[in-house]
Amino acid sequence: MSLQYINFDGQLIAENQEIATIDNRALRYGDGLFETMLWKDGGIRFLDLHVNRLQQGMQTLQLDEYAKFDAFFIRSKAEELIRKNNMLGQQVRIRLIVYRAGGGTYAPETNKPVYVLQVSRMPPMLRDKKLGLIVDLYTDFKKPYSDLSHLKSNNALIYVMAGLYKKKFAYDEVFLLNQEGNLCEGLISNIFVYYDKTLYTPALTEGCVEGVMRKVVMEMAEHEGVPVVEAQISPEIMKEADEIFCTNAVQGVQWVMGYKQKRYFNKISRILQEKLQTWGEEAGEN
Repeated sequence: MSLQYINFDGQLIAENQEIATIDNRALRYGDGLFETMLWKDGGIRFLDLHVNRLQQGMQTLQLDEYAKFDAFFIRSKAEELIRKNNMLGQQVRIRLIVYRAGGGTYAPETNKPVYVLQVSRMPPMLRDKKLGLIVDLYTDFKKPYSDLSHLKSNNALIYVMAGLYKKKFAYDEVFLLNQEGNLCEGLISNIFVYYDKTLYTPALTEGCVEGVMRKVVMEMAEHEGVPVVEAQISPEIMKEADEIFCTNAVQGVQWVMGYKQKRYFNKISRILQEKLQTWGEEAGEN
């Protein structure tokens, strides 16, 4: 395998080069944020939405220089790194991590941001689109909700534990519950439930990450005349729902085929999957 490169705070370096010290605040405290984006057809899909979420998150965490991370900066740095890694013309997964520089204990010494940009080729889709996901509920630990819950934070212990459960039982995705026992989100996705001719998704107040694809799907569904409700959702609805699907910025829309003995339809999600192919142009994406 050829040597791959990352962008460490403006410098292109080998990905196997050590960059973290014992004082690294991302390592010590998870003090930072990240964005996962899709490079496709020469650009980052829904880049403006990613920028807005990242900048708002940086402001929430009181990180300086948030305006620096605008669409031009992220796109140009991503393209530079994609060229360096000989990935032009391919679909590429981009991960941008922004964390607080300096040392200190819980109280930081500075609010200056440091960033790390990584790119990787999207692997071929191993799962036939005619086959949906098999999912389960992860109930060992529940996600608490607060005004920080919607951030894509480097604090990820509950996701690690849910990931171990998913791997142990070979599920395609697992759903997390919030502290009240209601549906929150998937391990790497937001959740949508189609029931009684209405599309439901957990409200941000339920503790889910404010997903970019979540917002895009809500807009597309409304454009198709499908009512969308952000709500408090009991996991019991999974036994009665007509359809369930998951969304994230890289994979788009993925329909759920089964939960335990329950099987679901693939009507609304298929419409949205097809619509997503050209939605940027229809919606006037910049």
